[in-house]
Amino acid sequence: MDTPLDTPPSPPGADQADGPSVRIGVLVPLTRPGWAAAGRHLLAGFELAVRDVNDLGGITGRPLELVVRDTAADPRRAAEAMDELARLGVAAVAGEYHSVVARAAATRADALGLPFLCSSAVLDALTEQPTEWVARLAPAQSHSWRIYADFLLGAGHSRIAVAADPSVYWAAGTRILRDCLAPRGGTVIELDMRALSPTAVCDELVGDGATALLLLAGHPEPAVSIVKSVRRDERLAEIMIGAPAGQPEFAEWATLLGDDGAAIPFLRYLPERLSPLGARVEAALRERLGEAPSFVAFEGYDTVTVLADVLRSHGTDRARTAGSWSRVAVEGTRGRIRFSRRPGISVWQWAWTPVHVADRDPAEPGRFRVLHAGEENADG
Repeated sequence: MDTPLDTPPSPPGADQADGPSVRIGVLVPLTRPGWAAAGRHLLAGFELAVRDVNDLGGITGRPLELVVRDTAADPRRAAEAMDELARLGVAAVAGEYHSVVARAAATRADALGLPFLCSSAVLDALTEQPTEWVARLAPAQSHSWRIYADFLLGAGHSRIAVAADPSVYWAAGTRILRDCLAPRGGTVIELDMRALSPTAVCDELVGDGATALLLLAGHPEPAVSIVKSVRRDERLAEIMIGAPAGQPEFAEWATLLGDDGAAIPFLRYLPERLSPLGARVEAALRERLGEAPSFVAFEGYDTVTVLADVLRSHGTDRARTAGSWSRVAVEGTRGRIRFSRRPGISVWQWAWTPVHVADRDPAEPGRFRVLHAGEENADG
């Protein structure tokens, strides 16, 4: 699946029409400190879609091939990988799960003139200035976290504590929540996880009077230890734990926490009911992964589906690919995908993938419950 580092480089923007395959670069976190489970699901979606594309004849008769690079959640490593992939002559780059890493990749893609379709990262400001080279499938953080804020208020939570690691992504999430909650009488209390142990978090919660604690912190740690401490503290029996970033989506969460991992609402980027295409892909992903596929695996599949359609229609020239985002109209596993310009978003954006708030059912932690749904796709 990978390409050797000594592959002769191709000029930036070169059309690879005489090559044996059409290559797409892929950025995924496959090793720590990256969230390797998310990376594995994202890559499984990519690989399944490539198989399906090639079974249908590839890109005008040429096989589609992935050139995979592990980011390990390191922005500098992602930027270096973008440089390498550009030299290797890939037609486009796809992927990345971590927002701060995707931001580094998007910034480098813009500088290199290399089309980048971001699969999973949600940070609004992927680039400082508007760019034609980058498009995104995942919803912007300001959109999805606003839906989560609506859910909190609807469930009666107006005094919210956030256990937050230092990060541009977590800070942006806290700001979105505060901006949404404050006009409606809500309060956001920040607990700095650089200074507090999980036990100290419990003490702070008792003193602050918050009715909900949101995990804006790394997985598995300190998020798992915070959940265990709160669940075992009798003083906090009534507090709701939430995880808007989606930690409970993955089987690893249930394995580490068991029953303690249930009833923790999170954002999930899937429709309530899958289409026939989505159901077929879900079954194939389940077989490939050996477990239920997360929404991240669907994001991977849809990414390659979009890029394959663009490459078939417009060829492998990079400038033509970047110029075609506005003309995309592709049936994905979670709805019809189109890209548009959205206020405050610097890249071409699918507005919007289905979003709902879900949790693991306490009676059956392997099953998900939909607790709150966002609005329908605006551009589909």
